[in-house]
Amino acid sequence: MTTDKAAADPWKAVDALWAWLEKDRPLGGTEGLLLRMLKLSEEVGEVAQAVIGATGQNPRKGVTHTWDDVQSELCDVVITAMVALRTLTPDAREVFERHLARVAQRSLGPGS
Repeated sequence: MTTDKAAADPWKAVDALWAWLEKDRPLGGTEGLLLRMLKLSEEVGEVAQAVIGATGQNPRKGVTHTWDDVQSELCDVVITAMVALRTLTPDAREVFERHLARVAQRSLGPGS
């Protein structure tokens, strides 16, 4: 899948990533499912590490990351969440779109 195709339809890229991960998944069943969900925690931790590095909050290390690194790590969180959702249901796109519409309506009001 090319970069242009992934940008045009991110869910096709998510399906391809999911299939790639499923092909070589060392653990299946509930354990494999839980580990796929836990991957989100790992990615969120990498966001925290990048923020700490971008702000130089670790005096031993100083500035080790940029805000571009933080953006990349946040994208990894989104991708990982999308793949995790796809792991739970083949209808991930529809589940996400319905949920996003509910959140938008709840937060922004009718017609959002």
